[in-house]
Amino acid sequence: MTNANLQVLLRRRPKGAPVAEDFEIVETAVPEPQEGEVLIRHQYLSLDPYMRGRMAEAKSYAKPVELGAVMEGRTAGEVVASKAPGFAPGDIVAGGYGWQRYSCVKAAGLIKVDPKEAPLSANLGVLGMPGLTAWVGLEDIGQPKAGETVVVSAASGAVGQVVGQIAKIRGCKVIGIAGGPQKCQYVTEELGFDACIDHRGDLDAQLDAACPEGIDVYWENVGGPVQAAVFPRFRDFGRMVMCGVISQYNSVEGADSFGGAPGPNLGAVVRKRLHIQGFIVSDKGWPRYGQFRKEMLGWMADGRMAWREDVAEGLRNAPQAFIGLLEGKNFGKLVVKVD
Repeated sequence: MTNANLQVLLRRRPKGAPVAEDFEIVETAVPEPQEGEVLIRHQYLSLDPYMRGRMAEAKSYAKPVELGAVMEGRTAGEVVASKAPGFAPGDIVAGGYGWQRYSCVKAAGLIKVDPKEAPLSANLGVLGMPGLTAWVGLEDIGQPKAGETVVVSAASGAVGQVVGQIAKIRGCKVIGIAGGPQKCQYVTEELGFDACIDHRGDLDAQLDAACPEGIDVYWENVGGPVQAAVFPRFRDFGRMVMCGVISQYNSVEGADSFGGAPGPNLGAVVRKRLHIQGFIVSDKGWPRYGQFRKEMLGWMADGRMAWREDVAEGLRNAPQAFIGLLEGKNFGKLVVKVD
């Protein structure tokens, strides 16, 4: 065990898109676990769009990262010391904290995982917060029914790829929206969506061709022009699951981490009896994690759930990888292999 804890700190709050100078990389002493805590050496770090909101000072659904503090993030790794019953050195766990090599966390927030069930990094993606987000949001808000048309933005990303596959399992016609032919090909050929629209092309023409009878469920990850094109195509009693709007996260004008771009004409909400709901997975997702994990592992085992990861090598490269994530440069769930 190295005696240095490599950390990535928030040096300053970004104005618009983050840059490398907004972060600081330091080495500190490895922390000592207190009673009820576990010391984890991180093997993988999850990078997710929500982290951009944590860098802002504006009021949001969670506290921002303090200046000079370790950047927030979920990790998976190995227990190296424990002062908590039920955990021992050598255990493999998900639930470590931060852009750093080591963390001490309360045992109550940890999930012991079996690396034989799935690769460790999958516990930060398809079996982690992104997968749970997809499962909870679709089941609770989207409520897809066999024969309905479901449209998923950012379809090749960590959440979108799971949303679409669950909708297919539920018997729906699923249309993805992604950026570029390579991602669109992956969405149809590997994930099994019925079609995928390249948002860099003519959105209106492509949506008309793919969804001639309209849209029943729209999973929102992007916002902006994609949302504007989808909205008028809702059928009566359509459902819009508001998970995120990554196109607006770097907005300088935005009042909070979700930006301030104007939305569609909401008169259609009444006329079409639409249901639009935002949610945060922490609201009621984690108490259901056991049920989610059991179902997801079953789908993975029988070949009905595929996933793709984009792995950045080395914790020092986390800032640049995160900057690329907000620019859409990743392909699949973005994780950092810490060492």
